[in-house]
Amino acid sequence: MISQPAVSKQLQLLERSLRVRLFDRQPRGVQLTAAGEVLADYARRIFALEAEAHRAIEDCTSLRRGKLAIGASTTIGVYLLPEVFVRFRKRYPEVELSLEVGSSRSIQSELLQDTLDVALTEVAPDESAFGAMEFMTDELVPVVCRSHPLLKKSRATPQRFCQEPFVVRATGSDTKSFVERALAERGLFPTAVMSLGSTEAIKRAVAAGVGVAIVSRLAIGLELKAKTLAVLKLSGPAIRRPLYRLTHRGRSPSAALTAFIAMLDEKVQESKGKPQGNG
Repeated sequence: MISQPAVSKQLQLLERSLRVRLFDRQPRGVQLTAAGEVLADYARRIFALEAEAHRAIEDCTSLRRGKLAIGASTTIGVYLLPEVFVRFRKRYPEVELSLEVGSSRSIQSELLQDTLDVALTEVAPDESAFGAMEFMTDELVPVVCRSHPLLKKSRATPQRFCQEPFVVRATGSDTKSFVERALAERGLFPTAVMSLGSTEAIKRAVAAGVGVAIVSRLAIGLELKAKTLAVLKLSGPAIRRPLYRLTHRGRSPSAALTAFIAMLDEKVQESKGKPQGNG
């Protein structure tokens, strides 16, 4: 509670600083001058903006509003995130979601330029500005058409598999794809008969009998159900690659980003519990 003398003193100091009279003091009280009316109007607007700011902040923290920009490399963006997006939209319909799908390097570049809140990539970051966490391990599996003779064997060797014509992912440069590099580390050098720019094109080529391929297990769920592709059982260790979640180092995540990450982790845990069928 502020006393009347204290209020009067503050008003006098305000008038002195503005060099204008704000009140006409009369026997029955005070009345605003024209300048006082102008200041009172601004004061009302300031208090209204303050209340609006409080409501907006509360809406953001309660996910009744907000924006979330996500970047993802192709496999993650096309085959993992759609279901997560559907869940997020159902639970938080007022939060505006956007998804940018591109190469791992281009997505990392956009995060560095501050146009994304989070990046999900297949390549480890090389920027110290990022906070990086491995959120999932992606299994790369050998796929063949349903009529392929190797399916008649209970388990083929990697050497025998790599003797087949290979359909590989085009890299846009002289560098080998991740799959070719992983095979080379095992002393395996398949002969590429076709180089295609997308996983969808690779799957179609394999289903048509052009050759064999190694693709992410995330990418073949529909093909296994439709029985257009089959996963070949090979002896030896599987090929796996880490998937990374990148955020701005030192920046507190928004409520929307925290909720999205929780849903993504939930989806990853669900996928671990699903049976790994061969189709």
